[in-house]
Order: sequence, then C-alpha cells, then structure tokens
Amino acid sequence: MYRSRVTCFIMICLFMSVFCALAPVFAADSSMENVLPARECTAGWIMKDKTALFTKETLADHINGEAELYFPYGFDLAATATYMNSKNPEVWIVADVYRMASLLDAFGIYSNYRKADAAGAMVGAEGFNSVSQFMFYQGRYFVRIQVTGTTELREDTLLTCGRAISRNLPFNAAYPRELEAFRIPAVVPKSERYIAQSVLGYDFFRRGITAVATVQGERVQVLVVPEDSQDGARRAFDRYCAYLKAEGKDLHLTEKPDKKFVKAFDPLYRGVYLVQSGRYIVGAVRMKDPAASEQLVEQLRERIVKEKGIF
Repeated sequence: MYRSRVTCFIMICLFMSVFCALAPVFAADSSMENVLPARECTAGWIMKDKTALFTKETLADHINGEAELYFPYGFDLAATATYMNSKNPEVWIVADVYRMASLLDAFGIYSNYRKADAAGAMVGAEGFNSVSQFMFYQGRYFVRIQVTGTTELREDTLLTCGRAISRNLPFNAAYPRELEAFRIPAVVPKSERYIAQSVLGYDFFRRGITAVATVQGERVQVLVVPEDSQDGARRAFDRYCAYLKAEGKDLHLTEKPDKKFVKAFDPLYRGVYLVQSGRYIVGAVRMKDPAASEQLVEQLRERIVKEKGIF
C-alpha cells in the first residue's frame, strides 16, 4: 500500500512538472486563438470556421510559396480565420495574424508588402489599405487581411475588421527605434525596409535597413548594416571590396583610424559609396556619381551616433 502511494505521488509530481513546463506554451497558443474576433470581424461578416493555428513546421500549408519569407523575421505562430459575407456566401475575408520575434521583425515583414502608393491607415503602429487587402503591424504582430470572391468592397470593411483585431492584440503603437536613423529630409517617407538577411542580396551584409532617398534629383537607395562589433563590420566591408575587385570593378578606397570609405561601381547597383564606422556600414547605391551621396551618407552616420543603442 505504501509503495502504491509513493508511486502515485511520484506520478502526480511528474505530471505537474510537465504541465507547468508546458503551461506557457498552452497560454501562448490560447492567446493567439483569441486574437481574431470569434463571431464577426465586422458587421455582416461571420466567422466560417474556428481559428486555425500554424507553426513554423506547418505554415507552408497555409501560405505555400511565401512561408520562407517569414522565417528570417523570427516567426513562431500564426492564427487565421475566414469570415463569410452573410448576404453573399461566395465572398470571404481571410484574416491572418503572424507573431514575429520582435517589433522590428514585425515591421520587417510588413515592409516587404507595403506599397508607396497605398492609402495609409491609423491602425497599430502603421497600416495600409486597398480595395482587396489591409495590412498593419502592432508590437511583434503582423496582420494581413484579404478579400476573395470580389474586387468591389466597401472602402471601410477591411479597415473595420483590422481595428477589431487590433483591439485584441497587446497595445503598442510604437515604431521601431531603428528607423530614427532615417529621419532626414532626403529620405522618402515610408520607404524604409528592414531586411533580416542578405541586404542587397549579399550574404556578407547580414541584416539591415534600406530606404529610398533623393540626391540632386536622383532616386538612390541608402542602407545601414549593423554588426555585432567593429571587427565584424570591417570584415563585412572588406569582403564587399574583395567582391568588387574580383568582378574587375575599379574602386577608390580610403582608410582612416576610425573609418573606411569606398567609392565604386557595383555590377548590380551602379555607383556605390559606403562608409564603415564603428560597428556600422552606412552607404548609398544606385547612383550615377558615387561622390554625390557623401553628404547624405554622413547625415545618416551622424543620426546613428545621435541615436545611441539602435540595432
């Protein structure tokens, strides 16, 4: 009898320890199940089936062909639901909420879809709206809402649905602090894009933010690539210079105790001007004359120095 009680007690303890270890996971999943309105996302649009969840292992089942785009941004869970028009059952709204690793990562995936000519919407930190889709990010969450079965929809339908989802998410209307480096007159507003791997398609630029800027009437692309250390930034900078040399491109390299500069012509991006300063690489590409962007790049570098601790 005593051995049976001891065995039972041990089994209960083991069960409780496993339950407690898994409790945060269950709680997290439960919270994602509840981010989508359970009855209507907006008047006249009824949830067709219950909310479905997708992990990193199953996301391709939901967005086949796009799932790989999300993984570098720390995706871990998605919730999705379909809402049917009560007056026309052939017209659906599909609402997705993606949980990313951080605010910057949520902005990053959002910035992959944002279009310069799309109408802005004050939901979450930032959103944009069209007749067929609405997207926004809020904290570490990226929300994508799309309509199927029609190309004509009341202008505020998706917006109202987005606001309902926003209310179910943790409130956070903040922009990523990293974007502060780009608050200079030459940068085109809302052109910033966070790239979580291989900036400009080069693996030696591991991650960074790009934006469109205007220099002497010319549209160029500016970038900030952070590294973990000054040595890491120098290695990435030197690998880029070695790549240009291997491509047979002429380059003008200047080295100072605290900085390195290169002006060159990239086989893919025309004129480039890059500066390695501290643990950052700052530059501009897609120019006719690399020297024309020196002042702009210096402004970016000064903003990074001012906004200490970004990235």
